[in-house]
Parts: sequence; structure tokens; C-alpha cells
Amino acid sequence: MQKSISRKGAKTRKGKIEFMIGQRGIMVASSKKHGTHTSTLYIKNMVCDRCIRVVRDELTKIKLDVRSVSLGEVVVGGALKELPMANIKSALDENGFELIEDRKAKTIEQMKLAIIRFVREDNDKLDRKVKFSEFLSKELGLDYHYLSTLFSSVENVTIEQFVILQRIERAKELLKYGELTLSEIAYKLGYSSVQHLSNQFKSITGFTPTRFRSLTGQLRKPIDRVSV
Repeated sequence: MQKSISRKGAKTRKGKIEFMIGQRGIMVASSKKHGTHTSTLYIKNMVCDRCIRVVRDELTKIKLDVRSVSLGEVVVGGALKELPMANIKSALDENGFELIEDRKAKTIEQMKLAIIRFVREDNDKLDRKVKFSEFLSKELGLDYHYLSTLFSSVENVTIEQFVILQRIERAKELLKYGELTLSEIAYKLGYSSVQHLSNQFKSITGFTPTRFRSLTGQLRKPIDRVSV
């Protein structure tokens, strides 16, 4: 959707979208279509289906009209000025989430969610022949060079390194489940060979995949805490 953003709002073919702009940038977007106001909240650290359930439940508890919830994004009924922002922030903070208050931070979170989906999506749902850079650029509708530069400058780690870390965490999951062979795991995660997976796995964890599988200790990290 193309739009021209000003401090007063942006008109689109579907109606008018208004942005609440503070010192740190765009926090939520509000739209009016057919006389009904809705607002979109952008939320950090939503990385799994359980997160979706928790956010929906918590926002419903504070009497918000929750229309839809997806990873990193919640649509609620009501105009911006009607939203109890203090209560929303408190409910999210208490459960380990964070209302995104910056346009760049929103883009970073969208990148992370797209990367997690790219790594964890089944092969039959995702074309592995498509280059990651093309996938990410298409998902966010922005130039990959811009996305890569922004990610590195904010996260102090390159997109490529973040993808590797996510792949290794996913490999840990699959190894602990014990349902797939190394060859199947390598294929599922988009590695060119078992050797490639093994070398990268050992360089990150210090263990070979086989050795890791034999361990009984819990070495996995929550995917929202994966970093260098």
C-alpha cells in the first residue's frame, strides 16, 4: 500500500490512516473505514503461537476490543485517542512484551519475525530456491541493502549472523526431538550438506550435532533471546 506520510496523517484508497508521532516516532497506526475506527499496535518479542494467545488474553482482560492478533501486530477497535496506552504498556511489560515506539524498531522486529518464519517454515510452504535477501526484501517491501544496514547498526550483528543463530537454535530443537536424521535436518534448514550444518553447529555451540543430541542438559535458548 503506497502512502504519503505527514505529521497529520496519510490518505489511502481505503480511507484515512493517522499516525501517533511522539519523540521516538510511530507507535501505533489508526485507520477509519466505513465509519469504524481500528488501531494497530506493534509489539516486540512476539515470536510464537503461545505469545499470540498471551497477548490476546492480556489485552482482552483490560477490555480492549481485539480484532486480530498475529506475530508482532495487534489490531484493536477504537481510535488512537481512545486507547488506554498506559494500561496496554503495563499489560505487555508484565508478560515480557514491549510496545514498539520507534519506526526503525518496528522494521527491525518485522525483520526478526520474517527471519524466524524463513528458518522455521516447512519446505512445502516456503520456496527454498528463493534467495534469503529476495525473501526478506519482498516480505518487508524494502531494499535489502537498506534492511541489512539498518539491522547491523541497531542490533550490532549482521542479518546473516542472526539467520545462522536462528538456524542453529532450530537445529537444536530438531536434534532433541530425535525424529529426523542429520540429513533431513540439514535439508529442512536449507543447508547444502550435512557437513555444512555440522561445521556451523560446532562453531556456534562447541559441539558436533551428534554429541549435542546425546546430551541430556537443556542448552536451548528462547528464540527471542538469541544473540551473539
